[in-house]
Amino acid sequence: MLNRRTLLAQTAGFAIAGLCAGKASAKVLPGIEKASMRGSINATALGVQPGALDDQSKAFTKLLNDASERDAPVFLPQGTYVVSNLRLPARLRLSGVPGATRIVYGGNGHLMMAEQAEHIELGGLVFDGSNRWLADYAQGLLDLRRVGHLVIDNCQVTGSGKNGLALEHVSGRVGRCDISGAADAGIYSVEAGGLEISGNTVSDCANGGILVHRWQQAEDGTLVSGNRVERIGARSGGTGQNGNGINAFRAGNVVISGNIVSDCAFSAIRANSSSNLQVTGNTCSRSGETALYSEFSFEGAVIGNNIIDGAANGISIVNFNEGGRMGVCANNIVRNLSTVGPYPADAPGFGVGISVEADTTVSGNVVENAPLYGMQIGWGPYLRNVVATGNIIRKAGTGIAVSVVEGAETAIISDNVIDGALNGAIIGQRWADPATADLAQSGNAGYAHLTVERNHVS
Repeated sequence: MLNRRTLLAQTAGFAIAGLCAGKASAKVLPGIEKASMRGSINATALGVQPGALDDQSKAFTKLLNDASERDAPVFLPQGTYVVSNLRLPARLRLSGVPGATRIVYGGNGHLMMAEQAEHIELGGLVFDGSNRWLADYAQGLLDLRRVGHLVIDNCQVTGSGKNGLALEHVSGRVGRCDISGAADAGIYSVEAGGLEISGNTVSDCANGGILVHRWQQAEDGTLVSGNRVERIGARSGGTGQNGNGINAFRAGNVVISGNIVSDCAFSAIRANSSSNLQVTGNTCSRSGETALYSEFSFEGAVIGNNIIDGAANGISIVNFNEGGRMGVCANNIVRNLSTVGPYPADAPGFGVGISVEADTTVSGNVVENAPLYGMQIGWGPYLRNVVATGNIIRKAGTGIAVSVVEGAETAIISDNVIDGALNGAIIGQRWADPATADLAQSGNAGYAHLTVERNHVS
């Protein structure tokens, strides 16, 4: 009788026989690791040796070119490889032992560059710039330009003399990487096409965390999600050009979601001239200036479901004077703001929870401990079509400041809860100066552009 034991024995025998037959018929190319079922090239078989004292750049270049011609992956065993001035070929799949395969920059130019590549994958590698000088032509430790499909996964990038990753005209994804100690930004992307930057840790960089830029305003479509960005400085100075955890500049259709951003010299998340922007579900702690910023010539910004704890200002959706308009600011928590920022503040000063100016709804937000204003609606004549409803403002200097300067247009302020505002619940402002009594008590006080009703003040 055929029982379970005999059946397993027979099928095991068939499997072994088949495997032996496969081995007998397989042909192995020179330099291909016999033990690899994927047919990857073992770097040591072609003269690249971990721990060698000499610079291995020539051997490394030959290895990469051979792999590109065969369209075969390359595996680097654990150890240290000192190289410089590598030009990556058109097609490359290079992997190592995560945390143990180290590619160290030897100096005198750049570490790795690519130009007009078709397909590049880098996985399980440590790239160490050793804080050494990079040539003027190099934008980063890994400088990758016009790559049709790029994957950088589970890598470490440390000690770059410029940007950690510099990506130009790149599509693909950067994920699960640890990027630290860059002298400029951790990840700098310009002119991307459908790039995904997700699940990375970017820390201790001198001027920026993750930068998504374009040379001119256009659709970009980069997805920045699930990253941890922390301890970002502004060594090169300025009033917002540097020091941001995540920064979109002229890049449209960008989604920034689910990131944890802390201890940035300026903004946790800053978008400049970026239309159709979504900033949702992020946690931002201890920002030096405005935590979340959508500014200058943008059309369309959704800022929702974020948590801000500690900043000079909370959320700003502003610069109607430059064409900035059309926003939704909803369901955010903003608290523990300060009147002290990284530079002397322009009027009205730091300490504002939420600022908006044009064609924007502000609803369902909770603002607590905003020493100047819980909310600022409009600035001078730059106010149009703002609805602020269903918000909670607690412990503020002024609860809501709204512009009553000539030229200011429609604002509806209704059904908000304002608790413990020291200088009035809702005050009309002429620029930075109070110009009315508390409008929560008197209604619009003769200002036809305002509707103020059903607010609860305590």
